[in-house]
Amino acid sequence: MRRYALAALLLFVAQTAVAGEAAKNDEKRPTKIWNLSGPLGETPKRTTEAYPLSDQQNKEGWVKNEAMSDEFDEKALDQGKWDASRKAWNGRQPALFSDKNVTVSDGKLHLTMRKEKVPEEFEKLGYHDYTSAFVRTKATTGYGYYEVKAKPMDSGGSSSFWFHSLGSAPLTTEIDVFEICGKIKRFERNYHMTLHITELPPKKNHWQVHHTWIAPWRLADDYHVYGVDWGKDEIRFYVDGVLIRSVENTRWHQPMFLIFDSETMPEWFGMPDDKDLPSTYSIEYVRAWKRK
Repeated sequence: MRRYALAALLLFVAQTAVAGEAAKNDEKRPTKIWNLSGPLGETPKRTTEAYPLSDQQNKEGWVKNEAMSDEFDEKALDQGKWDASRKAWNGRQPALFSDKNVTVSDGKLHLTMRKEKVPEEFEKLGYHDYTSAFVRTKATTGYGYYEVKAKPMDSGGSSSFWFHSLGSAPLTTEIDVFEICGKIKRFERNYHMTLHITELPPKKNHWQVHHTWIAPWRLADDYHVYGVDWGKDEIRFYVDGVLIRSVENTRWHQPMFLIFDSETMPEWFGMPDDKDLPSTYSIEYVRAWKRK
């Protein structure tokens, strides 16, 4: 009996320690946050492709990270860098991810959403009527500057650029550089940025740090340059080379995959109008740098 009592005591102490650590971690929410209010103002001019648009003189000492960069100037997706399969996730219902919706042409990566029937085995899981697209890097990455030139789809589907640790328990981290809905009236100028934390033990605990910058234009009308400086102490978000948000980095230190995707988001954006489909989210390039 003493042995069982001792085991029970040790288990209680361990569980208490885990719960205490989770509570302590939950307190690590950022408190130092700055957000731009209003339009961008004057934007920097591109003088070189070698460095981020926001730092054309390379004051930060950036060195190109070729493993996370792609100009999409081949005839097909680079299978050595990218994975367009459903290994990690089938998609947000009702749309099912389909690798057929991931294409490369005209020097761009294209992610397309369609109104079409999905395979019967996925209908049984709750997917129906729509397909969308997902692509992630095969390698994980960390601190650095990441810049894309992109045009969101002009429909109620989402166009997203984000980083995710994809379930590396006990902590899942996520950096949503942007989630854009191009054609729902109250969302078409909204540039959504979110940092997520999901802690699994002792119980699933999710929290986020979100902000929406209101652009002076419809985001789906043209290509713009979007960037994020993921640093050890701070995460900074840029549009056309202008800083629009900075957040103290208290938790986002895990290696993550770089991801582009399109999704149906019925609980947030509503469903896309079928007459707007197919619609395509296009990325002209993704460039990455590390500090020396």
